[in-house]
Amino acid sequence: MITTVLVANRGEIACRVVRTCREGGIRTVAVHSDADGNALHVRVADTAVRLPGSAPADTYLRGDLIVKAALAAGADAVHPGYGFLSENADFARAVRDAGLVWIGPPPEAIEAMASKTRAKELMGVEPLRNVTEADLPVLVKAAAGGGGRGMRVVRRLADLDGERDAAGAEAASAFGDGEVFVEPYVEGGRHVEVQVLADAHGTVWTLGTRDCSLQRRHQKVIEEAPAPGLTPRLTDELHALAVRAARAVGYVGAGTVEFLVAGDRAHFLEMNTRLQVEHPVTEAVFGVDLVAEQIRVAEGHALAEEPPRARGHAVEARLYAEDPAHAWAPQTGRLHRFSVPGAVRLDTGYADGDDIGVHYDPLLAKVVAHAPTRAEAVRKLASALERAVIHGPVTNRDLLVRSLRHEEFAQGRMDTGFYDRHLTALTEPATDPHAPLAAALADAHGRSRFGGWRNLPSQPQVKRYAVAGEEHEVRYRHTRDGLAADGVQVVHAAAELVVLDVAGVRRRFRVSRYGDRVYVNTTALTALPRFPDPTARHAPGSLLAPMPGTVVRIAEGLTEGAPVEAGQPLLWLEAMKMQHEITAPVTGTLSTLRAVTGRQVEPGTLLAVVEATSPGDAGNRASDHDGPAPS
Repeated sequence: MITTVLVANRGEIACRVVRTCREGGIRTVAVHSDADGNALHVRVADTAVRLPGSAPADTYLRGDLIVKAALAAGADAVHPGYGFLSENADFARAVRDAGLVWIGPPPEAIEAMASKTRAKELMGVEPLRNVTEADLPVLVKAAAGGGGRGMRVVRRLADLDGERDAAGAEAASAFGDGEVFVEPYVEGGRHVEVQVLADAHGTVWTLGTRDCSLQRRHQKVIEEAPAPGLTPRLTDELHALAVRAARAVGYVGAGTVEFLVAGDRAHFLEMNTRLQVEHPVTEAVFGVDLVAEQIRVAEGHALAEEPPRARGHAVEARLYAEDPAHAWAPQTGRLHRFSVPGAVRLDTGYADGDDIGVHYDPLLAKVVAHAPTRAEAVRKLASALERAVIHGPVTNRDLLVRSLRHEEFAQGRMDTGFYDRHLTALTEPATDPHAPLAAALADAHGRSRFGGWRNLPSQPQVKRYAVAGEEHEVRYRHTRDGLAADGVQVVHAAAELVVLDVAGVRRRFRVSRYGDRVYVNTTALTALPRFPDPTARHAPGSLLAPMPGTVVRIAEGLTEGAPVEAGQPLLWLEAMKMQHEITAPVTGTLSTLRAVTGRQVEPGTLLAVVEATSPGDAGNRASDHDGPAPS
């Protein structure tokens, strides 16, 4: 029997594994980098071991240190979670060679499926060897790992070599393996997968299907089970192919077989020899704990002949600290408050007061709703997200709510190109017009008790706030009866709660402050100084770092004075194991190049300046960068 499990991971999945172990009476050991010394997964585990020496981004890839930690802490088993070393056959062997139980598939099965090229050959699918114009579009894909890293869609043959190099570099950074391959890119396809669970006695369960079509940068955003709209024949075919893949490699444990579905035809993509991020939707529908089943299988127990029956529908949304409106840029900073209401499941690696750093994936949490029908589950999830309290970095919460309520998603007609078609509309700012006034009235509440009212009429008080990149000015007055503003009736004004009567409708505004950052219900505002510094502006055409990261590449031959075209890639930043392309905002001349390969930069760091051919264009395009200088 397993008594102590070391969780070779971090964040949300580490916390999730710890939870199941605790429920089963199993002790847990966390491992952590220096950057994660006070992370939630460290705090919830029974004991923790620091992994020394490595850079934070690479710490969890040091299998030798993790095995040493397991032995030192007295663990008798290792659970790899997902990502990092979860699909590394050498790590699985090292765990077993150390006399520990590996809670995962046999190393030989991992090896057979770890390389997507070998997996495709095993399933009778050949990758593209010599790409021609007739093959376009194609997808360059990392042979190892997943999560959207090391993937590029190529639509022009001239771009293939560059995109292959970029994908290889990203894959090497994320997985320690830069091998990539090329396969056809199916436009308008759906990403559908089958959950399998196998024991060492020859039983293989298929636990239904999942649809994971809503993706950004080839990384899933919203997943659900079962996949809607599949015919019984196609569902049976997917299950049969999944069982075939598992049996072909002698699979044991939990795994996922992924397909691209176009019409009524399924194209095999890969087999992930680990637990998937989206496994909670399957757990909700089938009433199982897949981590508990992984542990039981690792202990040698047999599965029942038949899996449990499916009940209802489940939908999961991945809540990321990122800005979808600005190239999905990852966000960092203090998470002051975080809570999600309602009868939903919340899997997270963060709590109030935690910092979201620069070294790892920006996944903040997974929110899962289960209900008798798909429509009810979607409605339940959208409502919970809409009412969530998230005080901290920018997140994709609004995008998730709008996606769940989009007609195309509601009707189950989505595909992997959903955000290509709808991102602009889904990320349009929708600021509550009364949020700035509520913020100002809450701020003025304290002063109104100390003589703010004057017997003679005076000028109104003025406050300015930045909301979604736009400046808002609000005016209010101190009167004999309290605070007042035009167009509304102020029913109540206190530091944390403002109540307004707007055209006969009473509305409540919860207000929280953290420095110059103000949150009014779900709207985030930045209080602006009364007298802005007129010198705190960047030159038109300035390119500022949108996130903390490292300059990993500058376009070949790019020097100051070089002509550039609008949209031309100039340099690449790496943040959280993803490369982000920085392009020229306008056609013109590169007048300044401050970026240096290998240098780390903070948000707002000046990287380059492009002087537009037309001065009018420069002013228009540079307006996004105008404003107070970053602190």
